Amino acid sequence: MKQIEVIDTILDKIIDYDQIVIHRHVRPDPDAFGSQIGLAEIIKASYPEKHVFVVGEEEESLLFLAKMDVVDDAFFHEALAIVCDTANRGRIDDERYLQAKEIIKIDHHPEVDAYGDISWVDTSSSSTSEMIYQLFQVGKSRAFQFTDHAAKLLYAGIIGDTGRFLFPSTTKRTFEYAAELVQYNFDRTKLYNQLYEMDASIAQLKGYILSKLKINEHGVSSVRVTKDILENYNITAEQTSKLVGVLGDIKGIQAWVIFVEEEELIRARIRSKGPAINEIAAQFNGGGHPLASGATVFSWEEAEQLVQALTAVCE
Repeated sequence: MKQIEVIDTILDKIIDYDQIVIHRHVRPDPDAFGSQIGLAEIIKASYPEKHVFVVGEEEESLLFLAKMDVVDDAFFHEALAIVCDTANRGRIDDERYLQAKEIIKIDHHPEVDAYGDISWVDTSSSSTSEMIYQLFQVGKSRAFQFTDHAAKLLYAGIIGDTGRFLFPSTTKRTFEYAAELVQYNFDRTKLYNQLYEMDASIAQLKGYILSKLKINEHGVSSVRVTKDILENYNITAEQTSKLVGVLGDIKGIQAWVIFVEEEELIRARIRSKGPAINEIAAQFNGGGHPLASGATVFSWEEAEQLVQALTAVCE
């Protein structure tokens, strides 16, 4: 099925259903939130009579964008579930999507897990938020409506997943959509501040990470942030997401990984300036993009195996 046909089919389903629940991945980033809630805003503005909810765990750092809804289990039985920005089923937040009458997947990650009655995967898109705006562009001919808040959400998702338009995933279409979104009424300066400002404690941890910098002969750097370090700096594991790019501007680094120890696992945030890393992430209970991925290991020995795999790719 051609992409425009898939989009038309998704629009048909949105029009058909009176009950819609929109999901995204666990530990959401701005694109997950932006695409999920931005889509909800578009549907609500277009069809005020429909019952549209967003679900998932709250993310404190993104509460300025929106809060999640509380939805009764029975609601799902006659509902359409739309899952945004989630490559594989294991990362979908709120497993009740399985109870829905039909499931739609909208995602821009390389497909590692085909799911859903309808699937729209476009790896050429910078973000799922970009895809949602494209969905609206097609839907305009069916009287779909847009709002200032939807523009803010989708813009947040696009700048989040493009690193403020610095990443190679940024395309001509990305800039064209961004140019249209900024014509809506929202405070871009405030949005940037809310997305990127950090507490003093996180800035201090940034200094710690830089003080521990080591680069091996193949341009790989790795940093361990243990539970003790998190406690010393009085920050949560989730807050460390603001530091994932801290090593990206350092000359000589090809790829890097920041390990963050949680209660029962160690989160690995992996980034690259060139070598593809998503297959390595897949080997260690994760996935993502060729230059930006995440993984999970369960011991420091396994963490070292990930570093070795990353080094082999950079060789």
